[in-house]
Amino acid sequence: MARNPKKTRTITPFQLLVSYYFIAIATSFILLRIPAVYKDGVEVSLVDTLFTAVSAVSVTGLTVFDISETLTPFGLVVLLVILQLGAIGIMSLGTFLWIILGKRIGMRERQLIMIDHNQYNLSGVVHLLKEIVKILFIIEAVGAFILSIHFVRYFDTWGEAVKHGIFASISATTNGGFDITGDSLIPYHTDYFVQFVVMILIVLGAIGFPVLIELKKFLFRKESAFRFSLFTKITTVTYGLLFILGTLVILLIESFHSLKGMVWHEKLFTAMFHSISARSGGLTTFDVSLFSEATDIFLSFLMFIGASPSSVGGGIRTTTFALAILFLYNFANGRTEIQLYGREIYLIDIFRSYVVIILAFFMVMISTMILLITEPAATTTQIIFEITSAFGTAGMSLGITEQLSTEGKFVMMILMFIGRVGLISFLYTLGGKVDKPPYRYPKERVIIG
Repeated sequence: MARNPKKTRTITPFQLLVSYYFIAIATSFILLRIPAVYKDGVEVSLVDTLFTAVSAVSVTGLTVFDISETLTPFGLVVLLVILQLGAIGIMSLGTFLWIILGKRIGMRERQLIMIDHNQYNLSGVVHLLKEIVKILFIIEAVGAFILSIHFVRYFDTWGEAVKHGIFASISATTNGGFDITGDSLIPYHTDYFVQFVVMILIVLGAIGFPVLIELKKFLFRKESAFRFSLFTKITTVTYGLLFILGTLVILLIESFHSLKGMVWHEKLFTAMFHSISARSGGLTTFDVSLFSEATDIFLSFLMFIGASPSSVGGGIRTTTFALAILFLYNFANGRTEIQLYGREIYLIDIFRSYVVIILAFFMVMISTMILLITEPAATTTQIIFEITSAFGTAGMSLGITEQLSTEGKFVMMILMFIGRVGLISFLYTLGGKVDKPPYRYPKERVIIG
């Protein structure tokens, strides 16, 4: 009898999915090398082009050059297309086009869609895909319409207003974090309407597609009885609590520091916006480099958590954080299970949450050590902020992205890529497929702590 499980040589769905994302990045890189993408006289290196491609596919928003000063209108369209590809997911967009062409979706494709959107079964994945694409495009269209009309007051022509409205809407909804103002949303720092609309768009993109689908079913339900899933309840509550916590912490620290000269409502909106945007949005209405180091570290914590599963964002995800905290609380009270909203959480999901957190922590720590060596001019806080921004696909920066060395840029690209595909998918990609052994050994206790 064989004593060790054997790895099979067949390509797993996780490996296939990750390879498709590599193909998406390669395609984006080629598109961004088209001369018509850049303005006359602008030259962008191969490394910077690749960095932009990875940042766009992972919907992060970190850039090594000013988008508004570098890209032509055609280049902006190319960037928006790549953002859509990254937000919807390579398998989802490809399958959607396949459906439009009237082709049949096979079992393999359904399995890849399931993995790409963190689903646990194949049932209804094609319907889920159609709903995701439909909802995302509707949100972006409504956001673009509202912002375009509002932006007329800021620009001389309707064309400019529409251009800025469309770009801001797509960038916010996809949590892409790119901007064409050259200064993110800082020009609208006192325009609370723009901030409110953008905050709503960021939340809708980051809360999770299953939540939006359930919300749609709830609003248009035909029968009175409707039950939200456990996923939706955990996600929305966790997202809301982190938003409140983030707002209060930023207000508490910065009210007597960088926000000292502002009136109360200006402070409130600044805190609210950055509490939401730090979770994966990446857009800013205030120069975050002016925040204190304490706030920078806290924003790094929010970016590390990131958005919800099956959304456009990255990070360890809200449900991962929620399960870890709930298990710690229950364990301290002598319980080893999590019971919530009349349901008990599977133990394997608790294990997965801790695997993700531990892997993410070590990845951030190792990346920090590497960048401390390759970027001697940057402070530890700046590097931690930059790294968590990449992993959480947030896109916020303290201003060191453009000064990163080639080695530093590649570290950031790896983090952005892993943040987009997800740590579990990336781990399974490295591990391959292992056949379970037909036996189990006797158990024995180990002293812990």
